[in-house]
Amino acid sequence: MHTTEINRRNSAERRRDTLERLDSERDIWVSTAHPEHGPHQVPLWFLWDGQAVWMCTSAKSATARNVRTEPRVRLALPDTVDVVLLQGEATCFSAREVPQDAADAFAGKFGWDPRTEETPFVYLRVTPQTVRAWRGVPELRGRVVMRDGVWLG
Repeated sequence: MHTTEINRRNSAERRRDTLERLDSERDIWVSTAHPEHGPHQVPLWFLWDGQAVWMCTSAKSATARNVRTEPRVRLALPDTVDVVLLQGEATCFSAREVPQDAADAFAGKFGWDPRTEETPFVYLRVTPQTVRAWRGVPELRGRVVMRDGVWLG
């Protein structure tokens, strides 16, 4: 078994590291649920605009259908050693409704513009209400770095 020493970060360090990862990472796991069909989880590309996470998916996807029925979602960055979990409510925007600055930033980050696709896509915006961040057991205490939409520390 391989172990790594983990230096416990304070709240300000966790917030800084979380924001850096939200700015730099490409993929995020999106967990939704349907009252009759249960949980659904997929990875999507995402953009952090400083306030919210923006993602895009087919308008006919299970993710889009679930969000329309139950907007509460959980998002997770894909590292199990440096965990970042976000929780909030998703809002759907069609290609015609999405704010231009968000859609332009998304297209700029990925070199792909869902607004130009033949089949319809929806943009999902999630403004986090709760964010948890931790690196191993030493950081389980104090892992909540945002509560009720307000950054702590």
